[in-house]
Amino acid sequence: MKTILIPLAGFVLSLVAILVAMPYFIRYLKRKNINQVTSEYALEEFKNKDKTPIMGGLLFVVIPIIVFVIINFKGLSDSRVCFVLLSYLLFCSVGFIDDSLVIRSHSNEGLSPKTRLIMEFVYTLVLFLVFRDIIPMQVSIPFTDISVKVSPILFVPFMILLYMAEANAVNFTDGMDGLCAGVSFFALLPFVVLTYRKGYYEIVTFLICILAGLIGYLRYNFHPAKIFMGDSGSLALGALFASLGIVCDMNIALFIIGGVFVAEMFCVLLQQTSVRLFHKRVFSYTPIHYAFVIKGHAEKNIVLSFYLVQIALSLIGLLIGFKTP
Repeated sequence: MKTILIPLAGFVLSLVAILVAMPYFIRYLKRKNINQVTSEYALEEFKNKDKTPIMGGLLFVVIPIIVFVIINFKGLSDSRVCFVLLSYLLFCSVGFIDDSLVIRSHSNEGLSPKTRLIMEFVYTLVLFLVFRDIIPMQVSIPFTDISVKVSPILFVPFMILLYMAEANAVNFTDGMDGLCAGVSFFALLPFVVLTYRKGYYEIVTFLICILAGLIGYLRYNFHPAKIFMGDSGSLALGALFASLGIVCDMNIALFIIGGVFVAEMFCVLLQQTSVRLFHKRVFSYTPIHYAFVIKGHAEKNIVLSFYLVQIALSLIGLLIGFKTP
């Protein structure tokens, strides 16, 4: 009974706290003119969002952490949950700095790509050094029983690449009302099942707190959005996925579960490479969700379609998880 009550309490408290706090937070951000700054290259349909408050991601990062600590302080004795929690918090801090610089400059010029990557590199290295004893340094091949042990010399760059890729892939996906948070919600569901199956009950509780936070946030982020998560939320979510992939020994399968994020990032990289090398665009616009707008699809329909794709990928992820030794 206790096992059920703690996650349930975490869900209810996180959800209620977000729903209560968000309206006050939105009013505070508006009063301080902490708003979205749209790029001069943004589609016309999205330029009217430049007065929407940002940094909503702070609430679905901070509140679930506070709730988890209050209801299950003993859970912090579990090194695995500390690894996941600290990943979430550290990358949120990178996003917070980036958002703060964007707000201060009143432009899209936040942290330079080089500085952001350096911070992500350093944070990932710190996470490895602190938690190396509980990190399974192996790579499991999806749908097989093959699991390859990897030496620390090789695993460290792999882990750094994984964190950077996931954080920035989720960041690319944050561009439409409800898109990033909704896709993240469905992508996290398999990990609730898989961590429970592995007996990582403290992580299960923490994830349920985050899921409740995302539901509360989506209440104010669905079209028309009253607030955006900003890099504070998207980078945190990306690091969360990376940490879960490592803890659950699903670091390769993570690219399938997070297929929507991977596709968004791949399209951006392909577009940039083609433009620089051949001076030609592969897609009408990237990140790719904007290309569907150009084709005449409504924003709501695009978001719902991405949800359906993510649900399918999450189900595949569950199948892979049950096949993983």
